[in-house]
Amino acid sequence: MPQDQEIDHWKYTLGRVLIFCLICALVLVIGSPLTRGLGRPLSETILAAGAIIVVFLFTILFVRWEALRLSDVGVIPGRLTVSHVLIGFLIGLFLAGFHVALMLVYGHIKLTRLPEISFATLLINLLLYFLLAAREELAFRGYPLRSLAYSMRGWKAQIIVAVIFSLEHVAGGYSWTQAFFGAGVGAILFGIAALKTKGIALPIGLHAAWNFGQWCAGFKSDSGLWQVTAEKGFQEKQEQASLIAYLIVMALAIASFYFYHHRWEHRQ
Repeated sequence: MPQDQEIDHWKYTLGRVLIFCLICALVLVIGSPLTRGLGRPLSETILAAGAIIVVFLFTILFVRWEALRLSDVGVIPGRLTVSHVLIGFLIGLFLAGFHVALMLVYGHIKLTRLPEISFATLLINLLLYFLLAAREELAFRGYPLRSLAYSMRGWKAQIIVAVIFSLEHVAGGYSWTQAFFGAGVGAILFGIAALKTKGIALPIGLHAAWNFGQWCAGFKSDSGLWQVTAEKGFQEKQEQASLIAYLIVMALAIASFYFYHHRWEHRQ
């Protein structure tokens, strides 16, 4: 393909990706008021499940528009799907636990067990975080990331998708720091996992386990199995320490996926 045609191709692909991501965001904007009265976590569970269906239908349309197949963007289950989800989940739990360990080493916080959390609540939240992860991976590391990666270098595609992912989180109420240094860095990890394994199965497990593990440890807005309490005068420093620990964990995980990618590629 001549150079000018290649430039036009990635520009058209980027335009389609932006339209696709905008539609995915609008699905949440439109669906959120319809489920808000149901209360959490039921409202978020129904919204995520509905969004997955709609996003998948639009994936079919955009993949055809791009003259690709669903298998080309890694959204069709295969023989390794279940194992990739499970492996991703185990890795995600390890990373979440590593983050908590770094925070405990830092000190000035304590974890208090919450006995009122039932097994049913645990399962409901596990389902919720799987659905949320599936929605985000389908919306960002499916068609958008893979189609861009076919048109340009993988790292460029990664940056573009990470920026879009961060902006969606800003629109969802995250601060700029949380969005770009939190969700944005996480997007790089999930993205490299998707590119190396040629699918979204492992990133779904990884993403779900990270969020579920963080919820269990009390690092989400609502506490899970434990509640995090910072010593008096250390609340602001706790947030800074948590972000630094997060960046350390993500950097090590990204490096691991980058340097050990051949194992995954040979298993496809």
